[in-house]
Amino acid sequence: MTLHSGPVREERDDGRQPAGDGDGYVPSRRRIERERFHRTRTRRATAVAALSTLVTAVVLYFVVTGSPGWQRTRETFFSAEYARQALPKVLEGLLLNLRLLVVCGAAVLLIGMLLAVARTLRGPVFFPLRALATAYTDFFRGLPLIICLLMVVFGVPALRLQGVTTDPVVLGGSALVLTYSAYVAEVFRAGIESVHPSQRAAARSLGLSSGQALCFVVLPQAVRRVVPALLNDLVSLQKDTGLVSIAGAVDAVYAAQIIAGKDFNYTPYVVAGLVFVALTIPMTRFTDWVTARMDRRRAQGGTV
Repeated sequence: MTLHSGPVREERDDGRQPAGDGDGYVPSRRRIERERFHRTRTRRATAVAALSTLVTAVVLYFVVTGSPGWQRTRETFFSAEYARQALPKVLEGLLLNLRLLVVCGAAVLLIGMLLAVARTLRGPVFFPLRALATAYTDFFRGLPLIICLLMVVFGVPALRLQGVTTDPVVLGGSALVLTYSAYVAEVFRAGIESVHPSQRAAARSLGLSSGQALCFVVLPQAVRRVVPALLNDLVSLQKDTGLVSIAGAVDAVYAAQIIAGKDFNYTPYVVAGLVFVALTIPMTRFTDWVTARMDRRRAQGGTV
């Protein structure tokens, strides 16, 4: 019989060793080797990705700069002098785009939710409401945004209605809301219909009315499920706020157009485009992060 001077530690199936009396977690040799292997593989993959990206960038650089018209293209689209002139004006006009994004985004979410709820109402008494919501959604989803903008911006003032504004910013924002509300309504409706009917039944069995079941049980689950899709729509809305320049509103795009029209140099358009890209990329990465996080929680069986 062998005597031991201390407690015996046996390696567990998951590669960990049980903690002693207050010793805390002690990783086993197998776990340490596995983690070292994962780190080595990650570093190798990162190095390969960086090298392939560098090679691709170098090839593209020589292809573009070696083209016959590169010199003229650089002067027309990538002039540092015109970029310095355009950047302050473009940033000043960008404030209008950001205000439109905030105001129109809030209105789109509200109207889209109301349309989605109207389309999911049950019972024959709500048929007219469902029909109107469906017609609205089908019409504005099929109508190109540029045509909607032209119709609202130039059609509404032509009616000469008393008390109706002719402000191009308000009219352009209204056209954005009309179009994007239809898209967001379909996103919300998909989320509502993805909630299992047993959730409604359970809520009703607890004494909640149909409206209470919708507000406190169905909608919270539906909204959580469609957050990534909603963020994607907001990213698109952020870009499309530049279309209000059609109405004559001085936003980032129109400011670039004014500067470019003086000497027919299109560098200000490139500057405006890069500014929009700089705003869009963080929102896109945030959307990807939210999507990945929700996928992980769903895979682990957590609440979605």
